[in-house]
Amino acid sequence: MKGLSIVLVFLVFISCKGKKTNSIPESRTSGKTTLLVDESFSRVLDDQIEVFIDDYPNAKVTTILGNEAKILPKFLNGEQRMIILSRMLKPSEERYYKQKQIPIFTDRFAIDGIALITNNENIDTLITAKEVFDVLKGAGGTKKLVFDNANSSTVRYFMDSAKVNILPKSGVYTLNNNNDVIKYVAEHKDYIGVIGINWLLRNKGDILTYISKIKVMGVKNLEGKKGADKFYKPNQNSLINGVYPFLRNIYVINGEGTNGLGTGFATWLNSPRGQLIVLKSGLGPHKMISRDFNIK
Repeated sequence: MKGLSIVLVFLVFISCKGKKTNSIPESRTSGKTTLLVDESFSRVLDDQIEVFIDDYPNAKVTTILGNEAKILPKFLNGEQRMIILSRMLKPSEERYYKQKQIPIFTDRFAIDGIALITNNENIDTLITAKEVFDVLKGAGGTKKLVFDNANSSTVRYFMDSAKVNILPKSGVYTLNNNNDVIKYVAEHKDYIGVIGINWLLRNKGDILTYISKIKVMGVKNLEGKKGADKFYKPNQNSLINGVYPFLRNIYVINGEGTNGLGTGFATWLNSPRGQLIVLKSGLGPHKMISRDFNIK
């Protein structure tokens, strides 16, 4: 009996110890959360998550990547409660959360530029916003645009900007992803690729061979718009100053309805540390971080 008692005490001790080890409290800096991420922004989100988890080892952030048309329904029906998009939600898209009386918080944390790329062998590296919109309207002459995906946020952005509902049957082509656009333009002189600037800056692996065979074009905005004075490339200064014509905001939209890890990560994106990562990524931060100097 004495031996049996010792065994029972030992088993209870192991059981309690196991529960204590495996239990991670849900808070702004610990627990689990899942993010739906527009794949155009996957590079900058990877950097953010890596540093966030390094700061908070008890946090686990999982991402689900996809084009805008694929991931947005998962958020709108409440399957996942956090999403990274290049636009805010429309009032009609908040129906599920209004019915559940769950507040939605939307915060911009970065500014992205959509680059136009051309083959290195092409002499002409300048284009106007009007010329781009003419192609989307089917009046672009010999110019041909190549996009990442027919359902991507990039295609939606340019259709909205050009005020078209249907893409023309010629002059505009779509592939599968951003890397496909880079490869295609590197191998074909007569096409202009449309791709998020962060994808060019943060790429790696075999695609680097193709990146060396392309160049970024300068773009002049429509008359009367900011950036109409000359041709601008999507570098960090032109993003921050707002003079590059093809800008889009990157938003984190939080519908978790709790003060948990998702809320903590969304807040962290706009913290000085999170904004510094945006700055290092080559994108425009939501807010510039002030720097103090001690002069002796």
